[in-house]
Amino acid sequence: MNLKEMLNLADRIVFEKTGQYLDDLQEAVLKATLQHDTYKHVAKDFDCSESRVRNAASELWQLLSEELGEDVNKKNFRSAIHRFQVSNALNFANNVSSIFNICAEGRHPPNIPKSHPPNQETSNRKQSQISHQDLSEMPDLGDFFDRTPELHTLTTWILQQHCRLITLTGISGIGKTTLAVQLVQQIKDEFEYAVWYTLDEFPTLEKFQSNLIQLFSHSEKQDLSNQQKCLPLIKYLQNHRCLIVLDDVHNLFCSGELAGKYKPEYEEYRTLFKQIEKLSHQSCLMLIGWEQPREVTQVKSQNTSIRNLQLKGLDIAVGREILRDYGLEASDNSETLIHRYQGNPLWLKSVANLIQDLGGGVTELLPNDTILLPEDLKDVLQQQFDRLSELEKQVISLLAKESQPINRAKLLENEIIPASDLLNALQSLSRRCLIEQQANFYTISPVLRQYAIAQAV
Repeated sequence: MNLKEMLNLADRIVFEKTGQYLDDLQEAVLKATLQHDTYKHVAKDFDCSESRVRNAASELWQLLSEELGEDVNKKNFRSAIHRFQVSNALNFANNVSSIFNICAEGRHPPNIPKSHPPNQETSNRKQSQISHQDLSEMPDLGDFFDRTPELHTLTTWILQQHCRLITLTGISGIGKTTLAVQLVQQIKDEFEYAVWYTLDEFPTLEKFQSNLIQLFSHSEKQDLSNQQKCLPLIKYLQNHRCLIVLDDVHNLFCSGELAGKYKPEYEEYRTLFKQIEKLSHQSCLMLIGWEQPREVTQVKSQNTSIRNLQLKGLDIAVGREILRDYGLEASDNSETLIHRYQGNPLWLKSVANLIQDLGGGVTELLPNDTILLPEDLKDVLQQQFDRLSELEKQVISLLAKESQPINRAKLLENEIIPASDLLNALQSLSRRCLIEQQANFYTISPVLRQYAIAQAV
């Protein structure tokens, strides 16, 4: 379902419960939820307090929970509404099936014309496709810009080299999730099972595995009440060809620590990832996030079943497509702008939108090496900087003072950070995709440099 269909369905549910349609604030809450926006932005749009928005949201979630028969909240609204739709569809299908059963027994109901039974093979195939794919959590594709080389690489790793564990990393806004959605749409029919989950939906590994096993068990027509029939998850991955995507995997890891350190409640995921890497099976798990598990970063050989793709910015031609949407395609400095913001789709859209709102041009508003940091871009960067350890923040500050790449030996000469700590921090920042390394030289992007300087001030 797209956004409009979900809002219409929610509107109908609320009307059947209360006799009133969604009001403007309730609809804004649902839109923000589906578009991964914040209550703070909703409050700003409605010129009201954030607490009022949260109260309205809380009442709405309670109402939907009562009607849908499960705990509905901001994190699971999309999946809950999808399950409600599927449940209604199944009930309708069962009713239609009952009618046809009556017809088969010679008790043809009035006003229902006789028809030939559907082709059984076609029916089974369609049912198999529905029950073997759980993509309700997968976002809509939205704007997809050319990523042909990356798509080719990922497709080769999965379909030809049969890699078992793939991580797709990159700084926020670079297009990781969009690329993965395009990939899944292209290759999902090559698998018996295709599943997309967001980590926020699974506070424990037990719930993650239970959800998957339930999907497998349902399609195999097993009796879910008999738990002894449920095999360990790895067994299902060995018996079936599965594609499992887990988004926002950085939420597994601690903030304020070096990259890749598991939160205590997520420590069990480490065991699962090792199983998927080490044990023989025919499935693929793709992890999407700002950083990756340390187990993956330790693997450098291409002979293993693990791969990591760190997504970089768009090229000049594709970057110009974004600027064209904001009326900036004629700018003489469009190439400079794309370089300055490293071809990051989100960053380019943010600054282009600001330039458009101000009614200026690139040359006028971005003279020389000026970097604009719109408020929405600051919010995005803040989320990643909040995850850094104090040690990493110190290293970022050192790099921000340098306008050119700096040699590692020179960094080690600093009198603030011990050599061992500095090297660990450089490694961690690389894993978070926040710094760039060429040979022994390190640097940060102009955008991150500007943001770090502003934070220090």
